[in-house]
Amino acid sequence: MTPTLLRAGLLALLTISGRVPAADAVTVLDVTRADVQGFVAGMAKEHGFDATALTNLLRDAQSQPRILELIQRPAERTLAWWEYRLRFVTEERIDGGVKVWQEHRAELARIADRSGVPAEYLVAITGVETFYGRNTGRYRVLDALATLGFDYPPRGEFFRRELEEFLLMMREDNVDPRTPLGSYAGAMGIAQFMPSSVRAYAVDDGKDGHRDLSEYGPDVFASIANYFVQHGWRAGEPVLAETSNANPPDDPATAKMALGDTLVGLHLRGYIFSSTMPEKTPVMLVPAALEQGMSWRVGYQNFYVITRYNRSFMYAMAVHELAQAIAQRHGSTESQVAGP
Repeated sequence: MTPTLLRAGLLALLTISGRVPAADAVTVLDVTRADVQGFVAGMAKEHGFDATALTNLLRDAQSQPRILELIQRPAERTLAWWEYRLRFVTEERIDGGVKVWQEHRAELARIADRSGVPAEYLVAITGVETFYGRNTGRYRVLDALATLGFDYPPRGEFFRRELEEFLLMMREDNVDPRTPLGSYAGAMGIAQFMPSSVRAYAVDDGKDGHRDLSEYGPDVFASIANYFVQHGWRAGEPVLAETSNANPPDDPATAKMALGDTLVGLHLRGYIFSSTMPEKTPVMLVPAALEQGMSWRVGYQNFYVITRYNRSFMYAMAVHELAQAIAQRHGSTESQVAGP
């Protein structure tokens, strides 16, 4: 069965169960459903929302089959590393990162110095996430979170929690929940924070009374830096190291996104790489499929931190490689400007 037919079959099966709309056409969320009513009752009890007003708001939410299709086939699951890299580590994104760095030089230097997160990583996150603000999302966040919260059973609980956080954030900021746009998963702004991340990690670095992640400025960079620091970023430590091993003993399918190895342990298993860190430093083995075959890398604590932003080896590798390329080109550009 082809992937297209398989997806169609899955959608048909879910439609019969009453969980997903049968047609591609958008449908209004059924607020009489027990799970929707339970959500409303919980928001009223725990956070003081008016049940009638919230029901009317959710009645305006649209359940979209396209969102359900996208959530089941993100690029991180459908591409090999070398294909994924071709999308994100490009000349255009490198040049775009250098431009952003030059335009926000002072605030990036200040935030990087304060947080210990190098400027190139703060910039690269926005390059991978939204192509420097070009693609911040076209779906209403309300629709995305309602669709995934009530019509996507595998992760429904997670997205209902994000819907809760979104509604709380909209109330705090006095914004109509029908207006914000974001990704198909409900992520928002240049840095693509989920609502819970906005409430937990976004920073009003501009000191203007609100956290603005929709426009480039200190709030965006400070919020990314704060997210990294709160998840354990270690200033001055490495992120990723290449290995050389003609016959790697590990199966890529068994690779775990956790610091379950040590430098000395990988050396004893035959992986060849250099490091200035202590032998017992916790690390992870990172698979990276190339056109000519499998390669392996060593991920340190800071690599693990990047995977907290997006639970994907390939995403974290793309951020790292783009950051390194931006830093190299930015340094070359600065040298040319300074002259001999």
